Amino acid sequence: MVSEVIDRNDRFRGILDRLATKSIDDYYNPYRLFEWPEQLPEDMWWMSPELTTTYGTEWAEKLTPEQLHTVSKHESINFYSLNVHGIRELLVEVVNRIHTAGFETPSEFFHHFIGEENEHMWFFAEFCLRYGKKIYRQPAGGAETAAPSDKVQSLLVFARILIFEELVDHFNSAMAEDERLHETIRGINRIHHQDESRHIAFGRELVNLLHQDLKRTATEQELDEVSTYLRRYMRHSFESLYHPQVYRDAGIERPHELRRALLESPARAEAEQRTFRKTAKFLEKTGLIR
Repeated sequence: MVSEVIDRNDRFRGILDRLATKSIDDYYNPYRLFEWPEQLPEDMWWMSPELTTTYGTEWAEKLTPEQLHTVSKHESINFYSLNVHGIRELLVEVVNRIHTAGFETPSEFFHHFIGEENEHMWFFAEFCLRYGKKIYRQPAGGAETAAPSDKVQSLLVFARILIFEELVDHFNSAMAEDERLHETIRGINRIHHQDESRHIAFGRELVNLLHQDLKRTATEQELDEVSTYLRRYMRHSFESLYHPQVYRDAGIERPHELRRALLESPARAEAEQRTFRKTAKFLEKTGLIR
């Protein structure tokens, strides 16, 4: 049982207590915290240029500064849209497990997690709708799996949540400190990074314990399938940043061709490696990916 692995682990129980206390101490009201200007300047970076999909490619030289700013605006809206969709998925999965057999011990922290993620989804959606007038649709695929058991399913769910949060936090931590960005953009990235640091700490511990529990009964084929799935999910998550509608909205001709060119660029592989450097190291160290 998952509960036996969790309950026997004093370290994990201590981490849960500390993180729950930290959630209470750091609590804020997002509906009062943020000031939303009527509009943000168009002639600025809306995302750190090093995080944009054109960075390090020939397109960073071909496009004018104005075009690059426009692309960064729509990529910013897409990034926060991905947060909205990702948070919705993880909320469903966590709510389905709170106060259920096997997850009794982390359920108190789940309450903090659910509350905080719901508020994150609100302010990301608010940004998209105020300044982009839309929430970009999420690309299809990536999360589908026919898990052979509840153990595998739970492991994949929380591993997906962890991968998603670590990708997002890589962007948040950079943009929170980037003085080229408007304070509204820096502010939402700063506050999200503050909360995600707790969620990532929790996620790493839980994923490791779920993996340990699975290894007691899983076949080598099942473990290989988990590894293959997580590698595929990481790739899909990163490639979702390359949205053809973003390029179309930015006024770029032949947006699908641009997306293909950017995905095939060596800069994409380098950016993906930078983004998931810590994540991949953790997953490889625990043996989740082989």
